[in-house]
Amino acid sequence: MLVLDVDGTLVDAKGNINKRDIEAIHKATESGVTVALSTGRVTLACNRVLKELDLDGYHIFFDGALVVNPHTGDVVHSRPIKKESVLAAVDHCREKNAYLELYSHSAFYADKANWTDEIHRLFFNVSISLEDLARVGQSNDILKMGTIAKHEDEFAQANELMSKFKDVLRFSIARSPAFPGVDFFNILDPEVSKGNALKVLCKYLGIPVEQTLAIGDGLNDISLIQSAGLGVAMGNAFPEVKEVADQVTQSVDQGGVSRAIHNYIL
Repeated sequence: MLVLDVDGTLVDAKGNINKRDIEAIHKATESGVTVALSTGRVTLACNRVLKELDLDGYHIFFDGALVVNPHTGDVVHSRPIKKESVLAAVDHCREKNAYLELYSHSAFYADKANWTDEIHRLFFNVSISLEDLARVGQSNDILKMGTIAKHEDEFAQANELMSKFKDVLRFSIARSPAFPGVDFFNILDPEVSKGNALKVLCKYLGIPVEQTLAIGDGLNDISLIQSAGLGVAMGNAFPEVKEVADQVTQSVDQGGVSRAIHNYIL
């Protein structure tokens, strides 16, 4: 099985997938390799990617909180955040006037507009629902929370949030080449990770973890790369990702996924 991160691995700064990567992925699937996405994105934000790559089957979303076949709706694994942790984070962010997002299986919520709304709408193809986050957190299973930082005060608020809830929530940082200088903070149940989700998916499909190749670039890909049989870091990956990877390929702009597929699969 080939497991691929999306932003910074498949998708470049313009939101495009390298044609060489598309061709290599098609060749891999034609040769009998199962190809799965593993992303912090919500399911809806991956529709275009799945269509462009002609991928069906099961994929990992929400940084590992959900493993599902988006075409059939068949859920293999779902791990929402405990409601008390969600509500405590909502209270904290309201007190500090900090921005917070909540994600259920099919919707994306915030209680106020933010400069990031356009990013979500244009790049990720998801529209925000402005709601009372306390009510949303009480009445819905929340798979992921998030905040986004670009300005100094936003980084300070995000760091304060991480410091206060580090013992009850897991935080990971993702970046996209499309938004230099912007950190996407994924906030999850402590047991959730891309690596754990990979193990769940492998067990379900009957594929030994040792027979998986995972490619990623972000800090949220470290557990995925460490869990896979062969972990490959993109040339544009965080230094910490390259340190734990078995191999390093080219950058997303150079078709690093294609290079890795040709080197290790085809």
